[in-house]
Amino acid sequence: MIESIKAAERLDSRGKPTVQVAVTTSHGTFYSLVPSGASTGKHEALELRDGDMSRFGGMGTTRAVANVETLLGPALVEHKFDPKTQLKEIDKFMKELDGTADKSRLGANAILGISMACARAGAAAKGVPLYEFIRQEAGLEGPYTVPVPFLNVLNGGVHSGNTMAFQELMIAPTGAESFAEGIRLAVDVYSALKTIIADRFGAPATGIGDEGGFAPPISSLEEGLDLMVAAVEKAGHTGRIKFACDPASSEFFDQESGLYDLSFKDKTSNETRTSEEMQQLYKAIIGKYGLVLLEDPFAEDDWSSWTEFNRDCTIELVGDDLLCTNVDRIKLASEKKACNAVLLKLNQIGTVSEAIEA
Repeated sequence: MIESIKAAERLDSRGKPTVQVAVTTSHGTFYSLVPSGASTGKHEALELRDGDMSRFGGMGTTRAVANVETLLGPALVEHKFDPKTQLKEIDKFMKELDGTADKSRLGANAILGISMACARAGAAAKGVPLYEFIRQEAGLEGPYTVPVPFLNVLNGGVHSGNTMAFQELMIAPTGAESFAEGIRLAVDVYSALKTIIADRFGAPATGIGDEGGFAPPISSLEEGLDLMVAAVEKAGHTGRIKFACDPASSEFFDQESGLYDLSFKDKTSNETRTSEEMQQLYKAIIGKYGLVLLEDPFAEDDWSSWTEFNRDCTIELVGDDLLCTNVDRIKLASEKKACNAVLLKLNQIGTVSEAIEA
């Protein structure tokens, strides 16, 4: 059973405040650190921030921490929940205690911190790795499959200071014999890419964006992909590396005009495209560069574009902001045949159990 739940304000990888939770049971103390995105969908569960501009620009999390320590934690301890067998019940209890659809009263960052730490505690109580505990919670059978990693190597959009609208360009070592070899191939390409960027733009251009990809002074998707082609060739891995892109297009979609503003970071130009023109752009890019995955190529509520593009899509079309790890939106996307892959993020929905259900 849960003996105590404590929380504290910590900093995430961007230097932004987040919530750390420590759940103590008879098997030890188990920690979680809540993740947070730079670009977020409007249908996501809501973090609770302090709004005090004198601390961290209003992004502090002391209110969420207090909700863990004075409301959620004591209530869970009082009810004697056991993370080993009651993760779903714990998550449901916290949702009901919050009482909002988006967890905005107590904060998704408070609730998720407890949920994640409880999942770790449950795995320890069962004596299994966390991934096995999650498999059991999901009721899945069959052997494990190690995924092909998709690694972010070039940043644009809100993740960088350059003028490229598209947020992430990724490489996938599909030609590797193992996960370890795949990481080695990716590191080779990443290193080659740094050299190419330094040679072409100068050493200062090898600075990195929010998610560890380089952020050179490029303005178009094609410029980025050309750099990646050159890096793969320089690393000697042609044919073993595939490309992917996360445009995060909700960030540059103008709701009023219904247009995609590819120059939203460059006020000296005006490059807008319709949904139909965006579809043609993506088809051309897929054809020229052999992309195997597109994530959020259209805005989160541009359902017709998603469905139309997916009709003839031969690659992985991933819903992130479109779906927000939300069961109802995933069901709607399935009905509309809007995409063929789901990106699961715990912070988008706010509990481990709901992410598993999604």
